[in-house]
Parts: sequence; C-alpha cells; structure tokens
Amino acid sequence: MKSVDSETRKSLRIRGVPAPKPLLSPENERRLTDRQRELLDHLEELVTRKGVAERTMAEIASHVNCSLRTLYGIAPSKEELVLAIVDRRLQRVGRAAIGAIDATLSPLNAVRAYLQEANKAVQPEAIAFAEELATLRGAKRMVDAHEGYVISVTQSLLDRAVAEGEIEFVDTAAVAHVLGSLGWEFARPEVAEAKAGSPKATADALTDVILRGLERR
Repeated sequence: MKSVDSETRKSLRIRGVPAPKPLLSPENERRLTDRQRELLDHLEELVTRKGVAERTMAEIASHVNCSLRTLYGIAPSKEELVLAIVDRRLQRVGRAAIGAIDATLSPLNAVRAYLQEANKAVQPEAIAFAEELATLRGAKRMVDAHEGYVISVTQSLLDRAVAEGEIEFVDTAAVAHVLGSLGWEFARPEVAEAKAGSPKATADALTDVILRGLERR
C-alpha cells in the first residue's frame, strides 16, 4: 500500500472542503459578556429538552433568569437564537470529528473515526433538536450545510482509500452521501421511534457494515 506522510494526509483531508461558517462568528462570540456565554450553554440544555419552540423571548429570559436586553444581545430574535445555539453545538462536534482523524490512520480507519465523532451530533438529544428546528426558517439550510460538510470530508477520505488501494474503485460521492446522511436520517422523530437503538448507535453500526464491505481482500 502506498505510504503517505503526515503532512500529505493533513493537506489531503482539508483541501477543498471548507467548514460551514458559524452563525455566531468567533468575533461576535468574543464580544459577548461572560454572562451571555454562560447563557448560551444553559440555553443549549434548554433546547435539548424541547423547551424553547413554544416560548417567547420574554419567557425564555425569565426561565434563564436574565434580562431581555441580555438575551437580545446574543441574537435579535428567538429563531436566530435557537439556530445559533444548535449551530454552535454542531460546530463543536465538527471540530472534534476533524480532530479524531489521526495522521497515522489508514484512510478507511480515518473515515470510521471521523464518522463516529461526527455522529455525536445525533445523540438522543438530537431528536429534540430536530423537533425544535422543524418550524424554524433557515434551519434546513443550516443542517444541510453541516451534513454536506460531513459528506465532503467523508468523500475526500474515501478518495484517498481508493488511491492507496485500500478499497476497490467505487462511486465515492454516492457512498459518502449515504454515510454522511445516516445520522440525521435516524434522528428524524418518525424514524427514531421505529427502531430500538439510538440514532448514533444505529448510524455507527451501519457505517461499520458498509466500510467492512468496501475493504479490499
């Protein structure tokens, strides 16, 4: 199998695969007060309990014991606040997933490690996220951007696996689309209720089946 040094692996992994831009930019997050940053963490817990969609900004402010002014300093509307909270969580999961790609891993094992971390975006609480997002304008575009990024990174790693002879030639775009979409597919409320395992556990298990089927023997 062709040897690839660490620097080459790193450049191949990120080339042409820009990460989604955060809705709450790092610059804007740095401008927030310590109290506002603390509220973001508290509000994330609230969203995972499906505690935001039916509340007004005044009710949310009362629930987290802050002023409306403090809340509006984070986002100008409830919809934008919820999207920023969920996006912030997905950005955090995405960074951890990229960090899981060790340069010493073979491409196929890198795919496995990456997707196991990326699928943490669809832990059981993701079902609550999905229900909260369902009615929000702009939510689908945001989720699609994160899912598209996972698919693109996965395809890049699969392309390397083909190039290094680890797997047979395959339509890597099609396989990456399937693998990168598994987590969110199983997080959909109507799908989640019809199976026994969590969205992440189900996605991880099927990912492993597909990757083992691709290995060159």
